[in-house]
Amino acid sequence: MQGIKFATADGVTIAGNYFEGTAGGTAALLLHMMPATKESWTPLAEALGGRGFGAVLAIDQRGHGASLAQGDRRLDYKNFSDAEHRAKRLDVEAAAAWLVNERGASLARLVVAGASIGANLAIRFAADHPAVPAVAALSPGLDYRGVTSADAVARLGAGQALFLAASQEDDYSFATVRGLAAEKSGAVLKELRGAGHGTAMLVNAPDLFESLADWLRKSVT
Repeated sequence: MQGIKFATADGVTIAGNYFEGTAGGTAALLLHMMPATKESWTPLAEALGGRGFGAVLAIDQRGHGASLAQGDRRLDYKNFSDAEHRAKRLDVEAAAAWLVNERGASLARLVVAGASIGANLAIRFAADHPAVPAVAALSPGLDYRGVTSADAVARLGAGQALFLAASQEDDYSFATVRGLAAEKSGAVLKELRGAGHGTAMLVNAPDLFESLADWLRKSVT
């Protein structure tokens, strides 16, 4: 693992953990939930490396972890407005650009996975970039701090694969994944019980961890 940093279009310094794997392999971008950090993805990032991925990047979104500076301004997600949360889309854009420009990745071989608000951000990124072949969303919501999902799912192309997972006791996300799956033909839906929220499900439900890692590997041909 290598710690890296890059800047967004609006001057936020984003910190990431980069995992290099098989040369020429698929790339993955991993987006955490609140109040987690990039480290919440480390087990999956390492597993993807073992499945032939060439580049895996997990980032701290603005105001989280080590991504706390926008010039001289210190950022804290706990004080963000909805507009500032929506601006996290710039973090995702900059992360994908780093993978393309610095590691030779291509959007056509880039999969994106997110948890909670990171799931919504991942779906929206895929909708904005039709070349992205697959997106995985753990515990998405219809609207997390102004970052919406249903309108983005409606914009996904027929060839873009969607993986959805939520745990039954997580009422909001559970209802969300059912609704999103009904709107996207061919979506994979994993309904769990007692598994928690977001990346916590990868710890509490080992079968989900393996299913997600395998699905991401198989989603790019």
